[in-house]
Amino acid sequence: MSGDTAIQQARALAAACAAHDGVPPFNDQALVELERGERRTIGDAHALAVVSDRDREVELAVAPDARGQGRGLALARRVADELGTFDAWSHGDLPAARAIAEALGMTSVRTLLQLRAPVPAAPAEVPDRLPDGVRPFEPADASALLALNAVAFADHPEQGRMTADDLAARMAEPWHDDANLVVIDGTGASDSGGLDAFGWVKPDGDIAELYVLGVSPARQGAGLGKRMLAAVFVRMRALGATTAHLYVEGDNAPALALYERAGFERWAIDVRWRHAPSTDG
Repeated sequence: MSGDTAIQQARALAAACAAHDGVPPFNDQALVELERGERRTIGDAHALAVVSDRDREVELAVAPDARGQGRGLALARRVADELGTFDAWSHGDLPAARAIAEALGMTSVRTLLQLRAPVPAAPAEVPDRLPDGVRPFEPADASALLALNAVAFADHPEQGRMTADDLAARMAEPWHDDANLVVIDGTGASDSGGLDAFGWVKPDGDIAELYVLGVSPARQGAGLGKRMLAAVFVRMRALGATTAHLYVEGDNAPALALYERAGFERWAIDVRWRHAPSTDG
């Protein structure tokens, strides 16, 4: 299969599954790396796995009109035979995906929560503008943003390794506008490359995703997370969104506390499963 064909199949399948299930089967990084030739596919337009040989990571989807035929389990077994040990994301923790994971004897190793909240109304009789100290992203901020992202998400296996190419690819997506990315300039008290915090909004009709919210570890506890959250709500209102959506690690207690105080509630769960066949015998 040519690279262009694989990309077209993955994007078409992702759109069909997202419309049917309410959650996309492939994350943005997987598609970015597929387009760059850093991931490959196994399967066809009806049942497709996007594979990272570097990370031993797999994301698998079956077209809504091709389900109930055993295609997903057959593809998962094909992947297991080829890769042996690998991790696979189940976005939305859908029952069919859980059944496949259990059939292959996979173990749950990580949970990513999806939270949603109504976009709050602007304060009465107060101009709806960005909080003090928050400004829109400018192209000259790119290096500082990458430096901040690296320290803010040093322990995050996906977000923390974002490169300049990754950033450029995301900014080339139709949903991006520099006004959707807001930052707080550094105080000199951190090692985050000139920025202390940033928030990125990904709009999708009435729903706006808080795509990333990062704060320099050296500035934790200074209220920057709360200020950045207020800033992204300003942008969401400007975009006409009524619902805010975000992803957060299930064990990230400080972030969960911030979002719960802002009215976010659990909407769905993503589960990372590990296939690690025994070497005994």
